[in-house]
Amino acid sequence: MFLRSLRRRARLLIPGCLVLLIGGCLALPQTGLFAFRLAVTTLGVENIRIGPYAIDAGLDTSDLTSLIASGLGAGSLPVQATMALGLGLPAGLPAVRMSGFDWNLDVPGLEAIDGRYEQDVALSPGDDADLRLPLAFDLLKVDRSRLSPLVEVTRQMARTGDLPEGSELSITPGDLSGLGMTLPSGLFTPTIRLAVGENGALRPLGD
Repeated sequence: MFLRSLRRRARLLIPGCLVLLIGGCLALPQTGLFAFRLAVTTLGVENIRIGPYAIDAGLDTSDLTSLIASGLGAGSLPVQATMALGLGLPAGLPAVRMSGFDWNLDVPGLEAIDGRYEQDVALSPGDDADLRLPLAFDLLKVDRSRLSPLVEVTRQMARTGDLPEGSELSITPGDLSGLGMTLPSGLFTPTIRLAVGENGALRPLGD
């Protein structure tokens, strides 16, 4: 009689224990996932060129007419630059490896550009990853009446090393691997959206 009662209780307890065990195993990684927040620690521009001219190499651009005229003759006025990007993790999170990321940059007055950083990125708290992304615009794709102001903005970027105020950057992290598991992109790693304020200050944008 005692053994029969014990077996009956065991049949009732075992499924409940399994549910608690599975729930606990799922809750552990989710706790870390919900806490994951990729942080953009620095953002700037380097190596700016208008056509063949390296603006940040000391070129005197006080007279922009020759630059614009040379671009008009070629049918385009390309601007190339490098976006310097610092990525990090908040304190308390474990180190992870990110399988690249998608990014989108919207600069006032220019067409939005996007790209994909294909290389893996090692992320750990207190040790920011320092990355470089190529940028390319064509100023002749904008309203001709705004051409000179936009060239002037380009020159200011070269001088200050900051993106123009009002620029917006979004980053969608790739898959994350660490602690013996891999987290698919987009599951618990939301897209990060930032606005550039005065003097290059970064402000998070709501989803």
